[in-house]
Amino acid sequence: MALSLAVFVQIIVAVLLVIGLMVGNAVVMVYVERKACGFIQRRPGPFEVGPRGLLQAVCDSMKLLGKQIFVPGNIDWPLHFLAPVVAFLPVLLLYLPIPFGPYLTSLQVDDGILLILAFAGLGAVSNILAGWSSNNKYGLLGAARAVAQSVAYEIPMIMALLAVIFMTGTMNLTTLVEGQGGWPWQWNIVRQPLACFIYVVCLVAETNRAPFDLPEAESELTAGFHTEYSGMGFALFFLSEYANMLLVSFVCAVFFLGGWRGPFLDGFWWTFAKAYAIMFFIVWIRWTFPRVRFDQLLNLNWKWLLPLSILNLWLTAVVVKLAN
Repeated sequence: MALSLAVFVQIIVAVLLVIGLMVGNAVVMVYVERKACGFIQRRPGPFEVGPRGLLQAVCDSMKLLGKQIFVPGNIDWPLHFLAPVVAFLPVLLLYLPIPFGPYLTSLQVDDGILLILAFAGLGAVSNILAGWSSNNKYGLLGAARAVAQSVAYEIPMIMALLAVIFMTGTMNLTTLVEGQGGWPWQWNIVRQPLACFIYVVCLVAETNRAPFDLPEAESELTAGFHTEYSGMGFALFFLSEYANMLLVSFVCAVFFLGGWRGPFLDGFWWTFAKAYAIMFFIVWIRWTFPRVRFDQLLNLNWKWLLPLSILNLWLTAVVVKLAN
């Protein structure tokens, strides 16, 4: 009983810390993304509010929270208000199995990646609810695109992770990190470069980021599945997008980049440094490449990523079998 209560309190504290991390991450990444966008497009970016625009994201957040929630007519009320909650709440659980440091894991389970993949699928459900319930043709088209994109890119992403699991023989995220060294040539990216490449492409598509942001494409669908959301409803979708970006970056750091292991002084700072390096890469390609067409998006998956992931998984299984 005492042990169960201690675990329960630990999870509650971890969830509160994750909420703080999600909010802080969104504020920081909004500023970083705007500055990176400005630099790439040869303009200054935000610089009026606070020193060098540091308070711009804070002011935008307060403005967003203070906005009136506008609700269009003829909508499905329960589903319309449930969709942002379904987008936000599952993300809180997905951070619990992530080993940020050698002794900094909220929920130590043997199949942590299975837990993450199981709950991550609820993101597509929230997109369906948002688009279907809004009584908006752009929202419905965005939801349909989100489902097709999510279902398509989940398959090669899982196969890329399975290749590492086959090679290491574990789904425990802590064990995965401990099996890697602190130097880059000791990381799984060296032993599974194709799996890492496939995972990175899929994580961009799974988080609906440009050039794969077809479910939200402003030039075509005005905002896609969250067109009819304002105020706090839009804020929850916004927070969940950046939280999912950070989550898949943490998973990439754990599986392929050695997690908390570094050349010196192993600790959680290495996990965060690697994850935010991946986050910056996601921002970089957003402002570098144009948006693809939807048929190009699906053809990339079904004609290239899926066959490559199957081939890589088969070769990994053969090598592991021969090695044993």
